[in-house]
Amino acid sequence: MPEFTALTPDALLELIADRAGALRGHAVVAVDGADAAGPLTVARGVADLLRTRGRAAEVVSLHDFVRPASVRLEYDRDSEFTYRTGWFDYPAVTREVLKPLRDGGRFLPALWNEQTDRSARARIRTAAPDMVLFLAGPMLLGRGLDFDLTVALRMSEGALRRRTDPAQGFTVDGLLEFERDRTESADILVAWDHPDRPAVQGR
Repeated sequence: MPEFTALTPDALLELIADRAGALRGHAVVAVDGADAAGPLTVARGVADLLRTRGRAAEVVSLHDFVRPASVRLEYDRDSEFTYRTGWFDYPAVTREVLKPLRDGGRFLPALWNEQTDRSARARIRTAAPDMVLFLAGPMLLGRGLDFDLTVALRMSEGALRRRTDPAQGFTVDGLLEFERDRTESADILVAWDHPDRPAVQGR
């Protein structure tokens, strides 16, 4: 098994940007990680870096594709099973983001506002010909989503429990269970217990 290589946070962003920048046309990069890992922050950092290099880049948050509260909280407000299986609308990501981007260079940046529990009322965007789109959020791998590059920010159970907001503690068991069952491997696997001292295992 390949060993992990320690690097700085800036070097990690550079590494991901190098890999993403080498992709042609409309490319989609997954940044998979628990909310406590801050995948959206990482995705935005890489997107900013690509823009400084002259490559168009956009970031979509999986939290803008949650199911309505009436669906995701129907059985139990604090259910790890519901969080793992019914919280996020992965089919909508394919329908509204990935497929239209591949087919016609357009995508919907947000579907549902998690805070207001209403439609996001977002407008469809037209992508630049060489745009890289980053999708950031938890439990992205193993969902049958069409990615060109995958990055996984992985945390140990101890770190995940320490860094998860107590109000969201119920999500931890769901994340751990999903990770145990997941079979898809990431192209870039990042040990993320200490974000100031990441280590990477790439393939």
